[in-house]
Amino acid sequence: MRLLVLGGTRFVGRAVVADALARGWDVTALHRGVTGQLPPEVTVLHADRTDGAALEAALAGARWDGVVDTWSGAPRVATDAARLLAGRVERCAYVSSGSVYRWGQHVDETSPLVDGDPRAETGDYPALERGAELGVRQVFPEALLARAGLVLGPHEDIGRLPWWLSRIARGGRVVAPGRPGRPLQHVDARDLAAFLLTGLVEGVRGPVDVISRSGHTTTAGLLQACVEATGSDAELVWVGEEDLAAAGAEPWTHLPCWVPERGDFAGFLEADTTRAARSGLVCRPVEDTVADTWAWMQEEPLPPQRPDRATHGLPGGIERDLLRG
Repeated sequence: MRLLVLGGTRFVGRAVVADALARGWDVTALHRGVTGQLPPEVTVLHADRTDGAALEAALAGARWDGVVDTWSGAPRVATDAARLLAGRVERCAYVSSGSVYRWGQHVDETSPLVDGDPRAETGDYPALERGAELGVRQVFPEALLARAGLVLGPHEDIGRLPWWLSRIARGGRVVAPGRPGRPLQHVDARDLAAFLLTGLVEGVRGPVDVISRSGHTTTAGLLQACVEATGSDAELVWVGEEDLAAAGAEPWTHLPCWVPERGDFAGFLEADTTRAARSGLVCRPVEDTVADTWAWMQEEPLPPQRPDRATHGLPGGIERDLLRG
């Protein structure tokens, strides 16, 4: 299999490259040459893909069996890349997001979607991801659209699981949000990568919510795995939703991977992922994801904070207020 990866040096793209090499595939990765290093077995193409002419020059004269695109910025960029790859690749997989569903209405892949413009340069995150989907499907109508949910694992560049691991490693009393048994849905970046590549081979097409079943783990399961991986003496102090809200603790950003079970977030982390499981998604235990992420954090510096994502973690002042309560 001759695979082109658009990106390939960070998080999900890096996992795709590693999985493809493990399968013995011929891998080409196109990136700017600014972040990350690729294994020596990879054929490297350098181009700033926001520059259409530079991208076209880099792709000239080559063909691949499949392409994986992990772009999460302006839809125009993903759309232009798809058009330049027409006739150069047989199959396409685009890493999208579960954010493309209308807020509060996501049940499965048939749920209502936000609007998107394939030529847009700016917009909010859901609209950008949906616009890119539309642009890719204009060129590759049978493309696999992997609507990833919460992605965790080694080389994470968003800072969710690394923050929990770093905080719990420091020990002491740690704010644990909500109900311990609150179901959690996530996908390890390596399992997402495996799903993408197997999907290309087997011809999986259309949208798939690539995330574990609801309850694959729980908030307690994730945090206890962090305690065990770090060998910390941390004490998890469970704080109810009302007290968290009163103290100003924001779901998802201040308290990564967690949202309330009621109110605006009702139904969140409870999507039906039957299609993903039937299409080949296998999710490893959360303990493996956490332990491997901690091992990576001991070996390498964390990647720079992504400018397009919020900084995650509970501010010290809010944490102290909650623990005093």
